[in-house]
Amino acid sequence: MQRFLYLALISLFLMNVGYAQDWARERVDKSPRHTEWVDVKHGNRTVKAFVVYPERSDKAPAVLVIHEIYGLTDWIRSLCDQLAEAGYIAIAPDLLSGMAPGGGRTSDFESPSKVVEAISSLPPDQITADLNAVADYVKSLPACNGKIAVAGYCWGGTQSFRFATNRSDLSAAFVFYGTGPTDAESIRRINCPVYGFYAENDARVNATLEATSRMMKEQGKAFEPVTYSGAGHGFMRAGEDPNGSEGNKKAREEAWARWRQLLRTVLG
Repeated sequence: MQRFLYLALISLFLMNVGYAQDWARERVDKSPRHTEWVDVKHGNRTVKAFVVYPERSDKAPAVLVIHEIYGLTDWIRSLCDQLAEAGYIAIAPDLLSGMAPGGGRTSDFESPSKVVEAISSLPPDQITADLNAVADYVKSLPACNGKIAVAGYCWGGTQSFRFATNRSDLSAAFVFYGTGPTDAESIRRINCPVYGFYAENDARVNATLEATSRMMKEQGKAFEPVTYSGAGHGFMRAGEDPNGSEGNKKAREEAWARWRQLLRTVLG
């Protein structure tokens, strides 16, 4: 009985922080920009990805968005729309494609806790292969100018940092409250600047920053972390929630302003 109650509370918590996103879904539904789902195939995998195109007359750079540990949620789709509004092709792969019961994806799992469990069990090589395939796909689009950056959140922030160690043509990696590689060999392979966005009230992640900064500096790599006062882990999503705390809302606003400027600098 106690275990049942515990799992029920965990599921309720996950619903609150990662899944109760009517406000995000409404933004996507009302967006004037072109959105679509695409199938990106490589080897024996088919990865579902959500794409939003900007409204502009010239070719655009692309941003590959890596979702949180909650999977490809309405907030991630909303974030893609916001990136397109800023002038970039945004593409977010559902890294749980084919992993749900019946070969489904994030939306086909029976509960949020099952999503977290499945993401935590994804093979690292599969993640890299999926991301490389999606990056190749978006770069090949006629509307893309060939420039690409990666951005990730929470679990996806860690994967964004990791992807920078595995792909040499990235213009930048944006790591939102994610941890960095722990070995010098991986860091040596990074060819782009890494920009970090961290929350003051996130000791689990922040405890790793000193070592990450030191290793990046030792290898001559560019790493610019900024910690946002009063924010908690997940503030980019939580700060957009109408019921979010003032600390998270302020951090999100400041982080977006910084991110837009960095995007203009590295992608144009």
